[in-house]
Amino acid sequence: MKTALLLVDLQNDFCTGGALAVNESELVIDIANKAIEICKQKQIDIIASQDWHPANHLSFAINSGTQIGDIGELNGVTQVWWPTHCVQGEYGAQFHPALNQQAISEFFTKGENPQVDSYSAFFDNDRVSQTRLHTWLQAQQISHLIIMGIATDYCVKFTVLDALKLGYHVDVLTEGCRGVNLAPDDSQKALQEMEEHGAKLITITNLY
Repeated sequence: MKTALLLVDLQNDFCTGGALAVNESELVIDIANKAIEICKQKQIDIIASQDWHPANHLSFAINSGTQIGDIGELNGVTQVWWPTHCVQGEYGAQFHPALNQQAISEFFTKGENPQVDSYSAFFDNDRVSQTRLHTWLQAQQISHLIIMGIATDYCVKFTVLDALKLGYHVDVLTEGCRGVNLAPDDSQKALQEMEEHGAKLITITNLY
């Protein structure tokens, strides 16, 4: 079974000082670099998703006349209104400078349609459009994914659930995930949901 390590959205805006920073983001980058080293030794492909929004994206509260953190509806899909983040070409959308980016063989952008948000690295939230990820994985004959990144309760969760629906074997590297936690237990609930749907929760020691 061919495996890839999928790093979800390890970008400046989700890290300390960013527009939508999660707590302990430095630990996520540290675990990512450790996982990269182990996977390189095992000749496992290392790939990454990247939130890549146009400046006029309607999930941004400022563009929709809404309040950050409120929940509403965007084009028929439930939507959390976010601060402006990961705008194409800006510093916030770049990968964290401490991340070993040279080891990443392929990048997959998401969230480029201003009309719909995209948490999953596979699909837009309306499930109409998909990224290049599934097609690329199929072409590489990769059927097993080790997934980690930011944020546990949004982009990691939806990426994992979509991967499972598409038939991939999925391990979630829990130490390498941190959440937004609009409610304090959102990340814990997300991990439980992923496990209930068939993901295996692992730690870095499982990679050795």
